[in-house]
Amino acid sequence: MTDASDRRNNSRGSRGGRGPGGRGRGGKNRLGHRERPKANPRVIAWEVLRDVDLNDAYANLLLPAKLERTRMSGPDAAMCTEMTYGTLRARRFYDAVIEKVSDRPVDQIEAAVLNAMRLGAHQVLAMRVADHAAVSETVGVISKNADTKIANRAAGFVNAVLRRITEKSREEWLEELCEGLSDDERLEITTSHPAWIIRSLRQALVANGRNAEELTQLLEAHNTPARVCLSVLDGTRDQVAQKHGEPTELSPIGVTLTHGDPAHVDAVAAGRARVQDEGSQLVALALVEAEASEDPADPWLDLCAGPGGKTSVLAAHAGTKRVDAVDASAHRTELVKDSTRAFDNVQAVNEDGRDFAQANPQTYTRVLVDVPCSGLGALRRRPEARWRRQPSDIGALGGVQRDLLRTAIEATKSGGVIAYTTCSPHVAETLMVVEDIVKKQPVTVMDAPEVLAQLTGKPAETFESATVASGRVVQLWPHIHATDGMFLALLKKD
Repeated sequence: MTDASDRRNNSRGSRGGRGPGGRGRGGKNRLGHRERPKANPRVIAWEVLRDVDLNDAYANLLLPAKLERTRMSGPDAAMCTEMTYGTLRARRFYDAVIEKVSDRPVDQIEAAVLNAMRLGAHQVLAMRVADHAAVSETVGVISKNADTKIANRAAGFVNAVLRRITEKSREEWLEELCEGLSDDERLEITTSHPAWIIRSLRQALVANGRNAEELTQLLEAHNTPARVCLSVLDGTRDQVAQKHGEPTELSPIGVTLTHGDPAHVDAVAAGRARVQDEGSQLVALALVEAEASEDPADPWLDLCAGPGGKTSVLAAHAGTKRVDAVDASAHRTELVKDSTRAFDNVQAVNEDGRDFAQANPQTYTRVLVDVPCSGLGALRRRPEARWRRQPSDIGALGGVQRDLLRTAIEATKSGGVIAYTTCSPHVAETLMVVEDIVKKQPVTVMDAPEVLAQLTGKPAETFESATVASGRVVQLWPHIHATDGMFLALLKKD
């Protein structure tokens, strides 16, 4: 990508950025009002990377807020977005390069300095930015924006490291770093995934009937920016698609946005459409589509509702039925209220889903249990999760996932349907949970691929996954279905 800010700097010549009739940076406009200095894309990207590291922030939440606050748009916003997400996705590779040229482990480099180096490495090795601009501008980020004590001693270090990085191409660095490594160690570098995630995803592929040789494709899919998809909830999908993009391949309510900002879509502004991955749309719609024994007045339940995307899909298809949307987090409950503001049949409840379900036995005919999980299926959207999650997290989540599914079954009427979903393909969060629960609870595993086939008009083989207790579940894959890695099991209450 051409560096937009560098182009502007070159065009300004020696007159301090003032063209004929123009304005200097931070000067006054023609009405005499002082303008805010233009934000620097590199500085914004560096701030996000730093906060992700130090404050456990999520880039997909922090970056849009910063872009909006600084009014950054167009080429600068695109550049900032690529620098942020691209650096996060390839962090393991860049760290290996930095360690090689600095002779220092990255965990001994201060976060502010390290993230400037990562940012510079991405510009040099993955973007169409001139080496001299990538180096000098990134050194400027650390020298002008970091703590004074850090900046004074770090600028030279950053400059030296980045200049060493420019001596070789991306391909040359990969060849040097991967020499003599095992296959998995090589994948750690080339696809920037921790070893434990690589092993877990290989296991998940095989357990769900896929070929282990697909692993590289899956890992590379995690490093490909996800499409922006909308779920259109008011029946105007064709009109939205005609104006803003194209219909999604699988979801009957989805639109892939091909241009423009989602916030500028009228249906989104009105709450009648929302940004939502196609996989998330499908698992919610599958619960609606599945055959169940129900009366017209029977309510539905979303047991882990925040932030409300799947609740909105349920509400749009529930007709006059009440949809109870429960979440243990007060903040996420407020997000549910905002997400479902266009519907009058949603009741948002701030309560632990397990307690709520136990207090309402045999009440609901359709129950969605989108449990808290590791998020390993959404690494395209949250690349920092691969560096933040640990193997121990999987075990810690397992008990909560089983408790939520068990109590969801208690809250379901006989003949009702429970959809157990996760945004993770890890077998300990998917197949193992369902297998354990089915052995102990009065439920039957339904044919989820067939339900999705009816919903999408595609052959059931499109969604073929594992068999559990004579029923079939679905595991969606980024490299196969172009969705997040959503898991779906449909259980019918006996």
